[in-house]
Amino acid sequence: MTPRQRVFDAHAHLAPGPEAVARLIETMDRCRIDRAVVVAGGAITPDQLSRQLIEGGYVATDADNDAVLAGCDRSGGRLVPFFFANPHRGGADYRAHGRHFRGLKLAPSVHGVGLLDERTIALVEQAEGFGHGVYLHCVQRPGFGVAALVTLAERFPAVEFVLGHAGVGDLDLYGIDLIKPRPNVVFETSGGFTFVVKTALDRLGADRVLFGTEYPLQHPDVELAKYRVLDLSEDDWRRVAWQNTCRLTGETDG
Repeated sequence: MTPRQRVFDAHAHLAPGPEAVARLIETMDRCRIDRAVVVAGGAITPDQLSRQLIEGGYVATDADNDAVLAGCDRSGGRLVPFFFANPHRGGADYRAHGRHFRGLKLAPSVHGVGLLDERTIALVEQAEGFGHGVYLHCVQRPGFGVAALVTLAERFPAVEFVLGHAGVGDLDLYGIDLIKPRPNVVFETSGGFTFVVKTALDRLGADRVLFGTEYPLQHPDVELAKYRVLDLSEDDWRRVAWQNTCRLTGETDG
């Protein structure tokens, strides 16, 4: 891995507030990250999300997709917007505005709607129509786990799905094995152990692993350090850090 290669963060959040874009761009500059996929932050507090991850539950709060779109417009092309859908709305807002975005973000642990729920399926159908990839989290709960994601991906083979945050928990080697037969599911590594990242690269190949940061909950330097110690070849790092996210967002590899 060489620091001169371009880096495209596959998953960051744009926090609420007028200075959010400037703070994110400043952090990207310090960390030598060229571009980032961004979704809205602030739909749920970290404390409430922590509780819901363990106990279940949901919020029906909308994310501020308008602020994300406006922030990306001001970024000079460095920020790429994904639409953070609220399944409780029935998909009307995504249907109306999805063409302005480059992908779809689903958060079952936030909104409490399972991956095989008809509301989720309706949103993925819309994503397929827009030509969007779908980024989502899984949790270990019936209908919310990696097995449900695989079933969803089988139903929509033309949609690229991203299993976010290195799967479920700290050591989701099983999740890696579950998605391996589904070529339209890729693995984003923010928050994951270095060992899990290495296992994903070995079992899935560099074409199915994406570098992401989960900014601002995680500092990008922490995620970059994980890859530095793995000492990837230049070609593998180019795929993980740039080409795969270009493919996900429909960007040219230029």
